[in-house]
Amino acid sequence: MATVSMPQETAGVIVGVDTHADVHVAAALDPLGRALGRLEISTTPTGYGRLLRWARGFSPTAIFGVEGTGSYGAGLARYLTAAGCTVIEINRPDRRDRRAQGKSDPLDAEAAARAVLGGKAQCIPKADHAQVGMIRSLRVARRSAVKMRTQTVNQMIALVVTAPDALRDRLRGLPAADLVAVCAALRPGAVTTPTAAVKAALRGLAIRHQCLTGELEFLDAELSGLTVEAAPALRSIQGIGPDVAGALLVTAGDNPQRMRSEAAFASLCGVSPVPASSGKTNRHRLNHGGDRVANNALWRIVMVRLTCDPRTKNYMARRTTEGLSRREIIRCLKRYVAREVYSALVALAPTHLPTAA
Repeated sequence: MATVSMPQETAGVIVGVDTHADVHVAAALDPLGRALGRLEISTTPTGYGRLLRWARGFSPTAIFGVEGTGSYGAGLARYLTAAGCTVIEINRPDRRDRRAQGKSDPLDAEAAARAVLGGKAQCIPKADHAQVGMIRSLRVARRSAVKMRTQTVNQMIALVVTAPDALRDRLRGLPAADLVAVCAALRPGAVTTPTAAVKAALRGLAIRHQCLTGELEFLDAELSGLTVEAAPALRSIQGIGPDVAGALLVTAGDNPQRMRSEAAFASLCGVSPVPASSGKTNRHRLNHGGDRVANNALWRIVMVRLTCDPRTKNYMARRTTEGLSRREIIRCLKRYVAREVYSALVALAPTHLPTAA
């Protein structure tokens, strides 16, 4: 997770917020960790305003630690940021601590405040309510359409396998695109025989596949325009198309400058080696954390470059002669690509993306 340094002024009140779909619970602590009060609010602008007034009653410079800033706490985080407050993202409490201390909304809110007070939580939340938010919304629809289209064509192939002999011989072995076109043109007539039933099912699935293809073409066109507008330098990098650019932008957010360095971005994408040394053993292990969608996007860039980029091919050949496996070389290449992507994102931040509060 990308982090930033905490503000130097810690004399203000710390407010931790445990977020839910309909109700948020807040707990306020003074700089010494003493409880000042608790508050339960509704997840509406009225409730957010009530929380802000309550917190400023203790201190005008209250710092907020909010759980789930990418889900249930997104609305509150946007409201507080717009009001000029410092908002820190809180991860889910450690399970061992939760088992030892118990579980309740007020306890979780207090734990969130103590995470900020102790410096354990230092992350500025990702903002995605501008261009990146638009890209994220379209990617949600695209991901579901791709999954449904794959399921649809698999169902068609399965039906062909068990279809009556005459129909199976006609359709078996057709490429997916031809199978969809042929099945969409079937005329089953009255469904009174097994052949007619299979034809009706295949025709319905084929029409569904065509509708999903049209939906994907629309979404891809919109994503292409949005990613070029949001990050033209990113789109100009070799191996990055609309889908990969969208994945990386969603990971970075509308405020990529919240990440303190390209090493932090690499860690966010899960491509930074993790120290695993002990005693006389000095080694690193693979990072299994980070955003796996961004990690996959970097992998796709590397795969494209291995087919068409001479520098990447030469690097692969040289490291292979040094004894590294293909998997190890790809890991190294992903780390190099993360550095290049970070530079493109941060260079765009002042002019194309809003700054963090």
